[in-house]
Amino acid sequence: MVDNIPRETAKAPHHPRIAVVWSVLSAEIERFAAGTGATMRILDVGGGSGGFAVPLAELGHEVTVVEPSANALASLRQRAADAGVTDRVQAVQADADELPDVAEPGSADLVLCHSVLEMVDYPDTALDALAKVCAPGGAVSVLVANRIAAVLAKALSGQFTTALDLLVHVDGVTEGRDTIKRRFETATLTALVGGSGLVTEQVHGVGVVGDLIQTATSETATGEALREFELATASRVPFRDMATNIHLLARKPMR
Repeated sequence: MVDNIPRETAKAPHHPRIAVVWSVLSAEIERFAAGTGATMRILDVGGGSGGFAVPLAELGHEVTVVEPSANALASLRQRAADAGVTDRVQAVQADADELPDVAEPGSADLVLCHSVLEMVDYPDTALDALAKVCAPGGAVSVLVANRIAAVLAKALSGQFTTALDLLVHVDGVTEGRDTIKRRFETATLTALVGGSGLVTEQVHGVGVVGDLIQTATSETATGEALREFELATASRVPFRDMATNIHLLARKPMR
């Protein structure tokens, strides 16, 4: 099921690049608060320097960031200190495939896995781990690179050979020239998520047109008009499936 996402959320970042994802997460937080309480246990896998973790902690939630980069974790700790939420942010240095060793099964009400599945060797194993650490009834937020958007971007820039390579390669990458291991499409992502036992509830596109604007001014790049357009088109096919990234919210069934 694809739901409409809210236009206004508490402390929501306004930049179009993250406004869509933040809106979905805010709705999930509101759902949790209405059902079981105000504070969530959140696990941010590959959370970097805390772009999502710190704002979530500012809302009063307990956030654990699992991140392999020591530099990113140092930035996370500084950001958390500056925001006054050090007591609500825990930093754990580990790779995504080490998740079973650093997080207890069923310990998270909300699991974030943003821009990670493109990089791991076995995304199905990673999703199984995400599902395991998610509490029954909890949600998993997945953000991945979209193959269709990459093909379109290359074609629009006149790089038709590269566009065709991305189109026909099984993982949607250019051999020897890509910085990631794979790209996804909506159908392949939902199938992968379903294989882990999670149930897809929402799919949105992130960056429907923002990355295609070649001569973006400050206003068009970060302005309210672009943000509103991205929010309006994020769940609408075919716009959703053409966006730079695919965002999916899945739920772990209750026992």
